[in-house]
Amino acid sequence: MGEREAMEAELYARARDLQRLNEELRQAHARDRQVAVTLQEAMLQSPDLARHQDVAVRYLPAAGSLNVCGDWYDVVDLPDDGLFAVAVGDVVGHGLDAAAVMGMLRSALSAAIRALREPAPAMEVLGLYARSVEGALATTAVKAVINTHGRHIIYSIAGHPPPVLAHPDGTFDLLDQATDPPLGARPTHVPRPQAAVPYTPGDTLVLYTDGLIERRGEDIDVGLDRLTNVLTRYARLSPERLADALLARLGVAGGGRDDIALVVIRL
Repeated sequence: MGEREAMEAELYARARDLQRLNEELRQAHARDRQVAVTLQEAMLQSPDLARHQDVAVRYLPAAGSLNVCGDWYDVVDLPDDGLFAVAVGDVVGHGLDAAAVMGMLRSALSAAIRALREPAPAMEVLGLYARSVEGALATTAVKAVINTHGRHIIYSIAGHPPPVLAHPDGTFDLLDQATDPPLGARPTHVPRPQAAVPYTPGDTLVLYTDGLIERRGEDIDVGLDRLTNVLTRYARLSPERLADALLARLGVAGGGRDDIALVVIRL
């Protein structure tokens, strides 16, 4: 075999080795991705959600991620008849580390609201717990308890964008009267606030994380205006169709730069 033929054979062998290595890397990435997705799905289980036909949820990790993130949603039936709680939250960061923190905080808040039945005390417990969890500080969250008999919502916010209560006539209310700093960013001896707002059957409550509305270099109020404009236009859609319309009209149906959790509730 001549020198040229030997060189071609070596290059061919190296090309095959690179192809094999690329395939092994692709398979390893696919396995890691599937493991991550399975873990995320396990951490986001909401058994009570199946009993709420008028609740739609959406969960979109940031585009290009492993399909795991630090955002969460939760729906919890409370022991008192006619009460259920809903939450969304956002851990700083992305990927498996943020998802692990999310799982701990979500479980803690779910247990706290079942025991305390009011959002502000539950958020206080979560804030104390967050101080012992690495990576949990500066997490934002909102917790709301819906009283279907009394037709009112009690809510508490920790540094999170305000939920929106949309009415069938196209008007809306921002639930922003009980806002406090994120977890770990306030004195522990100061009680967290909570506020109550009445609702009328047919109203729609929307909770979301900031990835739905925030855009780089843009004031958050611009994103809020965009959200409420879509809500006023499509408020009469079913929760499932409204959730899809929000993602599509806000330009994040295929995922955005940030993670997104969205809960739409027809009251």
